Amino acid sequence: MDFTRWISDARTVMTLLSLLTFIGIVYWAFIVHHKQDFDEAAMLPFADDDQDNGNRKQEPNHG
Repeated sequence: MDFTRWISDARTVMTLLSLLTFIGIVYWAFIVHHKQDFDEAAMLPFADDDQDNGNRKQEPNHG
């Protein structure tokens, strides 16, 4: 087996691994039922910052 053939085989294997990884990510994101987790994460920017204001120190003002 010469070096050129080995490189060609390595490229083929890496392409297949990349494709399988991509399909796995798509499956996890869209097919596996994580809708509740994703909806909760989507609402984080709109969460009220004053909920735990008494339990944590306030960051000092800068500038």
